[in-house]
Amino acid sequence: MVALTLVTLACRQDMHDQPRYKPLAKSTFFGDERSARPRVPGTVARGHLPGDETMETGKAGTSFVAAVPVAIDMKLLKRGEDRYRIYCAPCHGQVGRGDGMIVRRGYRPPPSFHIDRLRAQPAGYYFDVVTAGFGAMPDYADKLSVADRWAVVAYVRALQLSQNATVADVPADRRGDLAGVASAPAAPEAHHP
Repeated sequence: MVALTLVTLACRQDMHDQPRYKPLAKSTFFGDERSARPRVPGTVARGHLPGDETMETGKAGTSFVAAVPVAIDMKLLKRGEDRYRIYCAPCHGQVGRGDGMIVRRGYRPPPSFHIDRLRAQPAGYYFDVVTAGFGAMPDYADKLSVADRWAVVAYVRALQLSQNATVADVPADRRGDLAGVASAPAAPEAHHP
C-alpha cells in the first residue's frame, strides 16, 4: 500500500515541477537567446479588438472628424450630460464657461467652450482632448468608454449651441413659440442648460 502511494505521488509531482523559464531568463532554444518572446505582429489584447478608426481616435487619417460619428438622440445627450456633470463640470462649469467649483477654489481655469476658437474646433478635436488630455487637463480614456467620450462631445456641442443660438437656428415653424419667451421675466440663472 505504501509503495502504491509513493508511485502515485511521484507521478503527480512531475505535473507540479514542469520545466519553465524565469522571466527574461536566457534560453538556448531560440536563436536570439531570449525566453520571453515578442508579441506576434497584429496581436490584440482580449477585450480590445480594434473597431472603426474614426470612432476610436476621432480622426480620419490625420485630420479630426468634423462631426460626431454616431447618431445623436436624446438618450445620447442625456448620457453625455450625465458624464459631463461627473467628469467635466468640476472644472468647466455647468454650461462650459470654465467656472467650475474647482476653479473657484484656485485651480487654473480652462477656456470657455463658447469662445470662437473652441466653437470652431471639429468634434474629433474634443474627442482627442478627452482621450489624451491637454495642458492641465488629464486624460479620461481610462474613465470614459469610447461611446461615453462621444456622448460628452455631443453634449458639449449642445452646450455650445444653447449658449450661442440665434433666432435663425430655431426652425421656422417654432419661431412663434419665442414670442412668449421674449416678454417673460428673466428667470434666475440655471445650473444647467
